Amino acid sequence: MTLIIAAILILSYLLIATANLTKVNKTAIAIFAAAVGWVLYICFGTDFVMSRHPSEYTDFLGGAVPTSSAVKHYIAQNIFLKYVGRGAEIVLFLLSTMTIVEILNNNGCFDFLTEMMRTRSSKKLLWMMTGITFLVSANLDNITTTTMMLVVMHGLIPNRRHRMIYGCAIVLAANCGGALTVIGDPTGLLLWNNGAVTASRFSASLAIPCVVSCALPVLVLSRILPERVDVEWSLPYRGDDTNLSRWQRIMMLFVGIGGLWFIPTFHNITKLSPFLGALCVLSLLWVVNEIVNRKLMDVDKMIQRRMPRVLQYGVIQMMLFVMGMMLAVGVVYETGAVDWLARNIDYHVHNIWILGALSAAMSSIVDSFATSLSFISLYPIVDVESTMKWADAGYMMSFAQNGNYWKIIAYSTAIGGNFMLTGSLSGLALMKMERIHVGWYLKNVGWVSVIAWFIGIAFISMMSL
Repeated sequence: MTLIIAAILILSYLLIATANLTKVNKTAIAIFAAAVGWVLYICFGTDFVMSRHPSEYTDFLGGAVPTSSAVKHYIAQNIFLKYVGRGAEIVLFLLSTMTIVEILNNNGCFDFLTEMMRTRSSKKLLWMMTGITFLVSANLDNITTTTMMLVVMHGLIPNRRHRMIYGCAIVLAANCGGALTVIGDPTGLLLWNNGAVTASRFSASLAIPCVVSCALPVLVLSRILPERVDVEWSLPYRGDDTNLSRWQRIMMLFVGIGGLWFIPTFHNITKLSPFLGALCVLSLLWVVNEIVNRKLMDVDKMIQRRMPRVLQYGVIQMMLFVMGMMLAVGVVYETGAVDWLARNIDYHVHNIWILGALSAAMSSIVDSFATSLSFISLYPIVDVESTMKWADAGYMMSFAQNGNYWKIIAYSTAIGGNFMLTGSLSGLALMKMERIHVGWYLKNVGWVSVIAWFIGIAFISMMSL
């Protein structure tokens, strides 16, 4: 049964990797793998529980006779809910940030971005769009930032070929910016929730690699563009529900984005999950929104807008995909297959840099979050003092808090998603919106992203010496 459950996960990875060909949504595949995996696990629950949690199960029984019903209750309450909780932490964080973005967007707070990009110089516009996307993605999740910026770009650039180039720059900047912080990408958020990294040291270690991985491909893209580009300067029509003054929009932007910056501090002070800090920011922004829009609360003036619908659809898919992958990898871990794989990797590979290269290659084909989750699940976080007892203390330090392994996997899987558009949800969003072919992307962007990844890995290696 362990082989069957592991085979389901491997098959789901193959289907996710070929989702662009099969036209089967990767979110549906992840949810199906999770559901089937846990059903099969609970059918053979006694064998798995007695091999992995014998003492805990005995304490749960409290002297009662073990029955099939008892083991199912134990799995549901003590094993399954643990993985639901871990997935829910990330999903609730994404839900909070998505709602914050929607409130800010509906009030015209992001119209400042369009105002800042008033230029007809193609290269200047490209770098401005890249920089804004990079900074926004570091504070919000990358799929939300990508969707928002692609819609802004689509309204500015009428030429499809030019939109393809600018869209690639947006995806690159969103993935690299998201990898810079613990709140910008689900992988960093997962590492932060697990205690594998701290927010400040994580960002400091990946700052230069992420900037290089973004700037180098964009520099190549800038040479494809002509000197001047046609731009349509028109702010989106939002109906009668955006009557805020400039200072009100600035205040709301400060509350929303500034509140997200405070989340790491909130986590360090309270030790509570970061999603609670995001919910606090959301509640505060919500109150401010109702105060500044109090004249419209009782008037039926809200209209349907294109951007919020696209935003919600993309992020909801991302939330369901995250939950599905967390549960699917979790059930494989509970069978003991992950521990067996980790022991074999330690014996045959025993090199975190090779694992980083493998994760980058895998994330370019499968999915960046699915890949990072698989590699993160291989090893537990090692206590610094206990590493001194090992003969290979230097290698074991890589798995301590803020160890190189966690940074390498987070960086490699994020940048690996830039090798091909199919490796990230941001890239898939661009493919659907601008109908970009993978071959064109590899020829113009993918190979440069691989070189940029090597440069970033070299810098992380030098920093670890």
